[in-house]
Amino acid sequence: MPILKVNGIEHSIDAPVDVPLLWILREELGLTGTKYSCGKSLCGSCTIHINGKARRSCVTPVSAALDQEVTTIEGILGDDGEPHAIQRIWAEENVPQCGYCQSGQIMSALALIQNKKNVTDADIDAVMSANICRCGSYLRIRKAIRRTASLLTKQKKEHQ
Repeated sequence: MPILKVNGIEHSIDAPVDVPLLWILREELGLTGTKYSCGKSLCGSCTIHINGKARRSCVTPVSAALDQEVTTIEGILGDDGEPHAIQRIWAEENVPQCGYCQSGQIMSALALIQNKKNVTDADIDAVMSANICRCGSYLRIRKAIRRTASLLTKQKKEHQ
């Protein structure tokens, strides 16, 4: 039986390896923070990380995640077990409205921050343009990403 490692926990899965990862996360593992919307990799609601890179789980087959590290919105808690800095700042900046796109937005933003040293507005716009927010929270999203990137950069420098 194939093994899928999600949020640091190994799971034996009983599903065809071509089934979209989204359905395994939601239906078999009960990780419903990853949302289904378009099913065609167009909106970003299903964004998760595979080895730290943002991926669309609605079009990623389970086979692409085997022997990889999969992280969902449920798996990004801070070291202290509290919500991750990006989640706290997201709320402080009043980004959520309907909330449906939020997990995908946060996962895309976090991958950007973790994989790029000096995040610019152009970087944010390029990455986040692939995530649709029907409520139009884009300015607050950008502000939350800038604040989080700044905070995490500061924390990293303090620990060096």
